[in-house]
Amino acid sequence: MGEIRLHEGELNVMELLWSNKALAARDIAKIIKEYIGWEKNTTYTVIKRLIDKGAVTREDPGFICRANISKKKIQDIETKALLNQLYNGSVSNFISIYLAGQQLSGTDIEELKRIIAEQTPSY
Repeated sequence: MGEIRLHEGELNVMELLWSNKALAARDIAKIIKEYIGWEKNTTYTVIKRLIDKGAVTREDPGFICRANISKKKIQDIETKALLNQLYNGSVSNFISIYLAGQQLSGTDIEELKRIIAEQTPSY
């Protein structure tokens, strides 16, 4: 499976599947209508696109949908794409620019130090 990129509307459907493991398309459509206001046809179009991309699998009978890719994998793909697009792929560039505008507590700073220490190879 190649790298799957999802847009915001597709992420709405994926969030439901990541939370519920498996849902019938009609139930996805009901939930999305209630919370976002999409008509059933719009939701079905998005589900079809997710199936075509390989992000969702469909089981019959009942048009049961399951996530075929983990939330963590999508987070990794989208984070890498964002870093490449806005920060030339540099994590340190992103962190320094982001942190420059933040008020960090002592606890936040200690947690960041711990995270960095875990990433540091020991020789």
